[in-house]
Amino acid sequence: MSQWRQQNLMESPIRVGLVYGSTRPGRFCDTVARWASGQIVAREGFAVEIIDPAAVETVSTVSLNGRVAACDAFIVVTPEYNHGYPAPLKALIDSFGPEWHAKPVAFVSYGGISGGLRAVEQLRLVFAELHAVTIRDSVSFAGAWEQFDANGALRNPERAERSMDAMLRRLHWWAVSLAHARDIWPYAKTV
Repeated sequence: MSQWRQQNLMESPIRVGLVYGSTRPGRFCDTVARWASGQIVAREGFAVEIIDPAAVETVSTVSLNGRVAACDAFIVVTPEYNHGYPAPLKALIDSFGPEWHAKPVAFVSYGGISGGLRAVEQLRLVFAELHAVTIRDSVSFAGAWEQFDANGALRNPERAERSMDAMLRRLHWWAVSLAHARDIWPYAKTV
């Protein structure tokens, strides 16, 4: 790999696909995803690409395929419904294959007492099957509806912001490292 290419990987913004996990009318996912998006764009080194299963019907499959493929990393914002993640999220994930390969995936979850962690654990299994690398660090909002005010701001943001900072630092490292690895040895040739 050339010195220029390696330097470019370190300095170029990491294109993060922010995947919405819910399509329910009046979904709380919009609030949590707006917060996550704000946290991502407030840091240098990241650009956000919104991937919303509720908008899939208005976007061509070819267009969405290209957008997912162009991402260097993903953050899935998911609720927990009945101890699992929503079916539209599974349908979106299953619509792609190689687009997920050898890319990092992180999670921001929300829900009741578990904060969506059971949904995240199930998603880790799904993404492992898709040859994606899940990040251990995550952000979780237990009792999420009580944590955000009417304007979508966190009432006590310190803990969530610290968790998001740690997750983004590790996501950046994995995104750069895996992009470098894919550049010198394309993943498709190894499977």
